[in-house]
Amino acid sequence: MDESRVCAGAVVADPPTGDLVGSLFAAHYPRLVRLAVLLVDDQETAEDVVMDAFTGLHRRRLWLRDPDDGFRYLRSAVLNGSRSKLRRRRTVRNTDLPAPPTTTGSAEEEALQRSRERELVAYVRGLPQRQREVVVLRYYGGLSEAEIAAELRISRGTVKAHASRALDALARAMEGGR
Repeated sequence: MDESRVCAGAVVADPPTGDLVGSLFAAHYPRLVRLAVLLVDDQETAEDVVMDAFTGLHRRRLWLRDPDDGFRYLRSAVLNGSRSKLRRRRTVRNTDLPAPPTTTGSAEEEALQRSRERELVAYVRGLPQRQREVVVLRYYGGLSEAEIAAELRISRGTVKAHASRALDALARAMEGGR
């Protein structure tokens, strides 16, 4: 009996112990790292993404019967992991931007402005979770309605509804707080 299988174009040997994950690693690790490098443009991050994918596959190894299913899982996990890294990278870049130059105001004006910002953050924290997520992704993360819908796995209409309710609630809260 032949102790190997064809998996996504590569021959994967079945070790005597049945270590399919190890076989997939030997056959596909370099190719998956190249895929991740193309997505994240960083070798070290790409290797981390691929190792996370193999770790996830290892956790699910008891249900894995077909090497093609394992490879499909790995490829999908690498794509999703790369997207996550890119989103985090974009968020960090957006938050690390230098503050726009401000006109020098009095100490009282600056203290009042910081107080208003803290007040707004407190109101945002008081929103229901989904409304808070939509507001933060839209106004802090700079995502479009379509990107928010994809990220939260909801429809664009639902994004609009949550944003509208959140902005109304924030406006009411801020009017009542003054």
